[in-house]
Amino acid sequence: MQKIKNKKDLEIILSKLKTFENPDISLEQYQTNSEIAARILWEAYMNGDIKNKVIGDFGCGNGILGFGCLLLEAKKVYLVDKDKEAIKTAKENKKRLKDFKLNCVFVNKDINDFNERVDVVIENPPFGTKTKHIDKEFLSRAMKLSKIIYSFHKSTSGTFVDAFSRDNKFRISSVYCVKFPLKKMFGFHRKNSYFVDVCVWKLVKETL
Repeated sequence: MQKIKNKKDLEIILSKLKTFENPDISLEQYQTNSEIAARILWEAYMNGDIKNKVIGDFGCGNGILGFGCLLLEAKKVYLVDKDKEAIKTAKENKKRLKDFKLNCVFVNKDINDFNERVDVVIENPPFGTKTKHIDKEFLSRAMKLSKIIYSFHKSTSGTFVDAFSRDNKFRISSVYCVKFPLKKMFGFHRKNSYFVDVCVWKLVKETL
C-alpha cells in the first residue's frame, strides 16, 4: 500500500480525482482544487487532527477532502452529501484510489439527517449565495457532532463565524486564508476563471 510522504504527494494524487460533470448551481457545487485541499489537509494532519481520527466530510462533493484524510491515515471517514450524483462521483473516485486502504462510508442524506458523532469535521459547505444561511446550517450540524471543525467560508463571513462560534461555545483556533479558484461552470459566468477570498476556520469546542 502506498503512503503519503509530504504535501506535494497528496496534491498530486488528489489532482487525479474525477470532478463534477454537471454541477448543480442550486447546491453551489464549486470544486475544491487539489492544491488548496492538500494545503488545508496537511495543516490538519500536522495538527494531529487526521491520523487515526474518525472524520466527517460534510457536503463531500467528489470526496476530495474526505479521501485526502484517508490518504493521511484517518481511521474512518463519512462522506456525506444529499446529491446522488455527488455520491456517485465520490464512489468512482474511491475506485481510482484502489492502491490505498480506504475505510469510508458513503451517506446520501441531507446533513441534518446525519447523526454519527465524529472526532473531526472537515467541510466546504455552500457559501449561502443560493440558499440563504445554508453555511450556518452546516456549521451548526458540525458543532453538534464534533469538537473540532475545519470549515470553509468566504473571508467576508469572519464576523458571523466568530459570533456563531462564541454563541455555541467554540473558540477559533486558527484561520487559513486562500484564493479559491472558480472555473467557468455556469452560463452566468463571464470569465473563464476568477478567484474568491476564502478562509478555513479551525474551531475547537471550549472545555469547562
